[in-house]
Amino acid sequence: MSLWQFLTICGIGFVILELFTPSMFFLNFAVAAFVTAVVSVYTTEMITLVLVFFALSFISFIFLRPLILRKMSKETETGINDKYIGKSAKVVEDINENGGVISIYDERWNAKSDDGSSIPAGQTVQITRNEGLTLYVKQQG
Repeated sequence: MSLWQFLTICGIGFVILELFTPSMFFLNFAVAAFVTAVVSVYTTEMITLVLVFFALSFISFIFLRPLILRKMSKETETGINDKYIGKSAKVVEDINENGGVISIYDERWNAKSDDGSSIPAGQTVQITRNEGLTLYVKQQG
């Protein structure tokens, strides 16, 4: 097995590790392994390849990881990406201090009042924010 094949297999291994531990840690090593595999086609000096691998790992850890994490953090846990914020919804079950249920676009969502007030069923509310799978609302009008 040649050196570039070994490095490519290592890169694939790092990608597989990243799939099981989505922390954007092993992806840096995968990128470094793939680029070092290309460099190993042109040189077989071990010290050069080790330096290239460590330098690329460090650079990708410093620059690539924050970019990817920033991109991922823009999405909320629910994946709704604030698409309901500011929209009107109908209260299906009374909203009290323990919560309630609203309906928007024929979807049922857990809801809580933004100011802690009670809102009876049948009222129209405006969605102000979301936290996880709970939408916070305020009465319109």
